[in-house]
This record gives sequence, structure tokens and C-alpha cells, in this order.
Amino acid sequence: MDLDKGGFTEQDAFQALNTLPPPTSKLQQERDHNMENYMERVGLSVEELDRLNIIHVTGTKGKGSTCAFTEQILRSHGFRTGFFSSPHLVDIRERIRINGQPVDKELFYKHFSQVYQCLDETKDNYDGLMPRYFSFFTLLAFRVFLEEKVDLAIIEVGLGGHYDSTNVIRRPWVCGVSSLGIDHIAILGDTVEKIAWHKGGIFKPGVPAFTVKQPGDAMAVLEDRAKEKQCPLWVCPDLEDYQTDGGPLRLSLQGKHQHPNASLALQLSHTWLQRRRLDRSFPTSPVEDTGVLQVSFLKPSPIMVKGLAETVWAGRTHILKHGEVTYFLDGAHTMRSMQACANWFKETSAQHETNASGPVARVLLFNTTGERDSKAMLRLLLPCHFDFAAFCTNIPDVGTFRPTDLWNVNHTVENMNTRCLETERNWRLCNNVEDRNGTQLTANNLTLLVPDQKANSLVFPCALSALQWISQGRDSVLTDGANSALKGKPNVKAKAPLLHDAAEIHVLITGSLRLVGGALKNLDPASYK
Repeated sequence: MDLDKGGFTEQDAFQALNTLPPPTSKLQQERDHNMENYMERVGLSVEELDRLNIIHVTGTKGKGSTCAFTEQILRSHGFRTGFFSSPHLVDIRERIRINGQPVDKELFYKHFSQVYQCLDETKDNYDGLMPRYFSFFTLLAFRVFLEEKVDLAIIEVGLGGHYDSTNVIRRPWVCGVSSLGIDHIAILGDTVEKIAWHKGGIFKPGVPAFTVKQPGDAMAVLEDRAKEKQCPLWVCPDLEDYQTDGGPLRLSLQGKHQHPNASLALQLSHTWLQRRRLDRSFPTSPVEDTGVLQVSFLKPSPIMVKGLAETVWAGRTHILKHGEVTYFLDGAHTMRSMQACANWFKETSAQHETNASGPVARVLLFNTTGERDSKAMLRLLLPCHFDFAAFCTNIPDVGTFRPTDLWNVNHTVENMNTRCLETERNWRLCNNVEDRNGTQLTANNLTLLVPDQKANSLVFPCALSALQWISQGRDSVLTDGANSALKGKPNVKAKAPLLHDAAEIHVLITGSLRLVGGALKNLDPASYK
């Protein structure tokens, strides 16, 4: 890396990230001890963050969608928005957006190099202390938003809340909590009550906070946290309770599980607009006795209605139709979100089938990562009655694979291969198909692990090879050269007739946002150059 260039290349940035400390189970300790230190070293102060007029959002599921709805609503009002989210799908710049678009490459790498250089040059004064992956991007987002003079910044919590790097924010304008559930148990705890404690950690004295309806025990914890923090806490109404002049609200993001996210977004954007229009002295004094409050009547404005209908949030209840092949993409990766995904796919696929000219083949493309229970999630998908199941790593294309495609030091290629094979075995167990030994899958070749005929499942080394086989040449967007060898294998060809004979193919891609990102890079290349 040459820091004198004035900006990093993509490869420089990737190498820099690999010098940062790896994430550990003690990640939650970082913010209390070090985040203020990092900010000072890159020339930022906690007081400066007050100028960003922040909306701070946490939750287990739906926090990204909530942020996306909120950002679209406020951008539709003419405000210059900043939006920090994670993870990214394809391009790491997706984590930091200005007016809904990933930060320009030149601007991104300029700020990246400056932040990294400030930290690197001062680390010897702090016993070599450097931020972890997510903390680095939090610092980078703050710097970009301040330099670009956004009117507001929507900040999505990375993990938990109380100990999250984003919780260095002192005075947000409003906070939100989306649906709570079990995830990241090694860090946040194994009960929804423990998780709720972490999420409620973003509450601030006197700062309005809103939550969607939560399970009783979780709501009780949030209420206790609100009292502890002297923060007024409101519960959002059901989306159906909002009255508009044009009938029921229409959401661009499909699925009933998006309804509470949209309701939360309406409350967050409305509260932010109230403060903006009144003045900057909107009361933020501590509240002695809060409890959980019911929101007052809110009639969404035409701009709010338009914002909900025009929100784009790729990879979540996302449909791409390529001729006879329809892809249903959803980055569900928890039990609750997978159940919502299964319900959405069953309903939406059935609607599409009514217009098909003949039989429709249903195919699952799945992968999952980390500590998540793939067997339990796969069981939730059994009622979808898939004709085939395909499993692959999150690598977009082994033919053009570079380490920078991953942008994540948590997972090696070998780990992803092992996980992929384990997941396919779990699928066969769910379908009562006996286990069997198979060949080792590697990312450097096109080896397939092919089970017996009853299992109707295949394992592929990357998203592209899986998608090419599933589409059987019917999708002109997918190049076919790298996959010709796969189609020639007798045991693979034996599985193809049903796909060939079907009038249409419906493909559900789920289990991991990174898998969805790898698929989108191949299915929508124009959007991810």
C-alpha cells in the first residue's frame, strides 16, 4: 500500500482491512473502551456527530428495511440523506449511501485512505490499537456524512445496540427498534430478554424512541430500559390502522413482515420532520416516568405514501423475472425471517404460477453462514415443495474470483466449502434421505458433490455455476462457458429433464445476504459493475 498516492485502490483497501483485528466474541466491549479514541485519532469528535441529525435504528429483523423506508420518505421531502447499513450485497460502498446511492468510488477510497492513514500513523501511541472491521466503517461513514454535509444520517446498528460501535452517538433526533428475535446468541445472549437489553441500549435521555410490537417479555425489558435511560418510548400501530385518502398503504417491499417496518418508518420520519420544522431546540430533557406510550393519530402525507411505494431495498423480497426463469431473492437468515420468507415465496410463487403456460419447477438455492442452525431453517422451507435444492458458497464466480470479492475477513473459502457441504447433508436429513460420502468441494475447480436420485440436491462451488445449471440455458443474462463441464456429468444430466420440460422455473435464493449478493452480481450485472 502506498499512502502517498492520495487514495487507495480496491486492492489497497482490501489489504488494509486485513491488517485490522479480527472480530471476536468480545466485540461488544469495543465501543466503551475504544470508539472515542478512534474518533479522536481520525479528527472527529462526539459533539460533531450532533450535526448529523441522526435517526438511530436497531432490532433483530427488519432494521435495514425500516431504514430504507425512512430514507426514501425523507429524501422524497427533498432532504440530502446519509444512510449507513450492513452488510453489503455486492459492493462494499453500499454500506455508505448519499441520497440513496452508494458513495462514489473516488470519494469512498479517498476517505478510506485518509481514515486508515490517521489510525495507522497513531497506533504506536496506543499500543498498536486499531479498530475492528465494523468499527472502521462506522468511523468512515461518520466522516463521509460530515464532509458531504448531509441534512440527516440514518444509522443502522451493526450488532446489538448497547455496546455497538454506532452507539457512540450521544444525541440522535429519534431512535427505533424493529422486530426482536434470537440471533447472534454467542454475543447477545440466548433469550429474547437478553437481546432486548442490548437493543434498548441505544435509548438516550429525552430522545423519542419507537418500537414495533414485541413479545411480552421483550417489551417489558424495553420498557425498563426506557425508564432507566429516561427516554419516552412509543409503540407503533399496525400498518392497517393508518388512514389515507387513497385507500390502504402500498409497499414496494413485499410480504406482511414488512408492515411493522413501514409503520416504524412512518413514526421515525414524522418525528424527525416535526423537530426539523419546529426548531433545533426540540425538547430532549430526561423524562422521569415514561412507561410505554401509544402514538397519537398520524395521517401519512402524500409524500410519505409515495416514499413507502417507491422504496428500493435489494435482496429483500426481491423478484427478478428473466423470461421463463423467475428468481425470488430474500436474505432471510434467522428462524423468524425464514418463516416470513417461506410464506412470501409460497404466496407469490403461486400467484405467478397462475399465469404460467404449463408446469412450474420450484428450485431452492440456499446457503448459510456462522452459528446459524441450517437444519432448523431448512425445515421451515419444506412446505414450499421444491423439486430440487441447490447449495453453493457465497462466491459469485470461481472463474473470476478474487479475495476482494468477499470483503470479509471472517470467512475463508475453506470454511465456506465445509459449511456448504454440511448444509446439503442437513437438507437430505430433513427429507429423510440417507447420508453418504461425497467428494471434497473446492473453490478452484468445478467439482460437484452429487447425492443419489431421491435427494434431488446438488452442491456447487459458486453462485454462477449453480444458477447456470438451474436455468438450463433459459437465462440469457448468465454466461454459459464455465458450466459446460457440469452439464456433461451423467449424474448431473440425469437431474435435468424436469427443468427442461417445465414451462417455467421458480428459484428461491435465501439463507444469507451474501449469497443473495453473489446471485445478484450474476443476475443483474448492469447494476453491480
